Amino acid sequence: MSSSTTPSFPPVPPLPPVSLTERRKAETRMEIARAAAGLFVRQGLKATRAEDIAQAAGIAPRTFYRYFAAKEEAVAPLYEAGARRWVEAVRAAPPGASVPQALEDAVRSTLRPGAGAPSDSWAGVCALIRLTHSTPTLRRVWAEVCQTSERALGEVLAARARTGTAIGTAIGTAIGTAIDNDAERIVRAARAAGMDGAGGVGSTGGADGVDSAVVDARLRFAAAVAVAAVRAAVEGWAAGDGTGEGLPGPAELAVANLATLRDFPWDALTEP
Repeated sequence: MSSSTTPSFPPVPPLPPVSLTERRKAETRMEIARAAAGLFVRQGLKATRAEDIAQAAGIAPRTFYRYFAAKEEAVAPLYEAGARRWVEAVRAAPPGASVPQALEDAVRSTLRPGAGAPSDSWAGVCALIRLTHSTPTLRRVWAEVCQTSERALGEVLAARARTGTAIGTAIGTAIGTAIDNDAERIVRAARAAGMDGAGGVGSTGGADGVDSAVVDARLRFAAAVAVAAVRAAVEGWAAGDGTGEGLPGPAELAVANLATLRDFPWDALTEP
């Protein structure tokens, strides 16, 4: 594949510490993903076979199927890399930064062409996201990645909520103050979703379990809204082909969307 016809993509964010074997597997997955993305962008999904992707990646077809069950799934690592880059930027935000500020700063540092990645690499991102608009199978892969990033962001927000917060009853007191009238409704919703004291994420059982379920439900909601805000911005930017002077980029669109979370009662989750 010539460099003039193969789209480039931003660099992959570092992986957490893993074994050499796992790192090599991750590198192979990404090589396959880049080969698949290049073929999908140039000739379309239907005209591309798994065997074509394997040949472009320099591997045997049987090796391809060790990593991916179908050709559509082969671009998932590229989608995942972009989502992970943003979530990790939120995680790395200064402890004193408010959650809205952390979310918005992370967007500015990861979704602005030229910020940490060559500007021309965003053409590949734009083309790959645009493919999800017209290809249902790729749209499903993209949606699954976004759902996974919701869970990852929820964990990061939970960690920030715990920072500097007293354990146990202090959290319950803060949450109870913030959600006086709707606590019972939120707890019922949390229980319906399987997040109560019977083993849901963040639950501790008993009275503390109710408080934890409320915190968990609200953080899940906040993470879902934040991911939806960024997803809508990136998709809207890609739909407009990501070009044109004076047009807002993905970072600007995402920050505008994230403004909806500025009034979320973060203090109730982070202050004892």
